[in-house]
Amino acid sequence: MFFRTLKTAIAAAYCLLIAVGCAKLPDTQFLTKRYVAQSAQFKNAYGPLSEKRSAAIIAELKRTSGNLDILDKQIALEQTISGSPLVVGNKVTLLQDGPATYQAMFAAIRQAKDHINMESYIVEDGEVGQKFADLLIERQAQGVQVNLIYDSIGAFGTPKGFFDRLAKAGIQVLEFNPVNPLAVNRPWKLNHRDHRKLLVVDGRTAFMGGINISNTYSRGSASGGDQEDRKSDPLDPKRGWRDTDIQVEGPAVGELQKLFMQTWEKQRGKPLASKAYFPGITAQGKEIVRAIGSGPNDPFSLIYLTLISAITNAEKQVYITNAYFVPDPQLVQALLDAAKRGVDVRLILPSHSDSNFAFYVGRSHFTELLKGGVKIYERRGALLHVKTAIIDGVWSCVGSSNLDWRSALDNDEINAVILGREFAQQMQGAYALDMAASDAIELNRWKHRSLLLRLKELTARLFGRLL
Repeated sequence: MFFRTLKTAIAAAYCLLIAVGCAKLPDTQFLTKRYVAQSAQFKNAYGPLSEKRSAAIIAELKRTSGNLDILDKQIALEQTISGSPLVVGNKVTLLQDGPATYQAMFAAIRQAKDHINMESYIVEDGEVGQKFADLLIERQAQGVQVNLIYDSIGAFGTPKGFFDRLAKAGIQVLEFNPVNPLAVNRPWKLNHRDHRKLLVVDGRTAFMGGINISNTYSRGSASGGDQEDRKSDPLDPKRGWRDTDIQVEGPAVGELQKLFMQTWEKQRGKPLASKAYFPGITAQGKEIVRAIGSGPNDPFSLIYLTLISAITNAEKQVYITNAYFVPDPQLVQALLDAAKRGVDVRLILPSHSDSNFAFYVGRSHFTELLKGGVKIYERRGALLHVKTAIIDGVWSCVGSSNLDWRSALDNDEINAVILGREFAQQMQGAYALDMAASDAIELNRWKHRSLLLRLKELTARLFGRLL
């Protein structure tokens, strides 16, 4: 979403040409009503659990989290639309900001013994990118097979030599939907982008969330909190970025691995070297995880529908943090309906952005949402790039998907849903810290914003579908 760069200008121009023929978002009311009458099913390292064991897991979740409808309706809906199981026995570690995430990734890469599968929207040739490259080449030289997928638009500014170096070292490198139509051995779909961020090591450990491979994440959110810094260039690598990832260890890694392999196959990558991509994994923790991949070739956006239905089933709280808030009417209505039911609905959004269009489109919805009882906060200082949700203190979501039309209709995205009070409490702790670093938007003051700001919002909203 970097409109100030040539790579996004090309993508935006293409979007303008094809916007009339774009897909539409699903009728969420029809789908959520259609799929609520299903029984929850779980899986562990050895396969599907019995109905009795699955029912016991639900009962335990309710005992620790309250008798919430979301645990029946939402679980059933997710498994029906996504086709991916709820997997028990995982350890999920919350990673905040680039430095902590990169450190954990580097440690896992160094310990790799069999293979490394990496997928990223942006891979830049900077200090961070070179460190990843050096480590990947080192492991490849030690017999660890490295496979890399990068997005052609996301890495548009990265020199070809960066990837050539990796390929010469034996790393399998795959460019997702190349910008150059002559380099495509399948139908040319420039508007279809791979926005996923995924690293799988030895089929046992996975990292996912919102962080790309870029110097912009080399400083944490604590490095940019004063008022003067808010006015600086949001793309300045010296300013901090606020983002969230997770590290997953356990049987759910196999579901994330499947999504990587599916992308490789759909993009017609060369046959992968024979490795132990799906090793037998015993339980590593107590977390319940569902991996959800979504893309424009699906009948409808699995991630979008999952979030809408979770909001629809919420009874107590809906806490959302998102970098690019360009909502469609159904999402706005779901938030308003939840607030009307007495649900505590809160949004933490950026106070500044690397995409002015997305920033002002989001703000154009503030009046309606505030009037409807939705609480809105704007994160100060660091540039917010998080994509998370916490619902009723038991349902958590971390991933790559923004709350915009592109993520719902045009991009390949990957999110993880984590069920359980313990992990949700960690998420709520991070949410509380972000709220403490945010300014509340008050309706009375918002009504008196300048005419210039209103004009920017109105203008940007005309381009909402393209963002």
